[in-house]
Amino acid sequence: MSTKEILMLKPGDKAPAFRLKSDEDKIIALKDFKGRRVLLFFFPKANTTG
Repeated sequence: MSTKEILMLKPGDKAPAFRLKSDEDKIIALKDFKGRRVLLFFFPKANTTG
């Protein structure tokens, strides 16, 4: 079982370190993009309730 914490950020706040699975099943960490601009886009998986 994992513990999840909800963290609300304000514009200008630094994002916390995190890792996500890409659509190609690769693990991508935010730190991999250090020094570069990053845009995150989240959307519900097709044919689901979101």
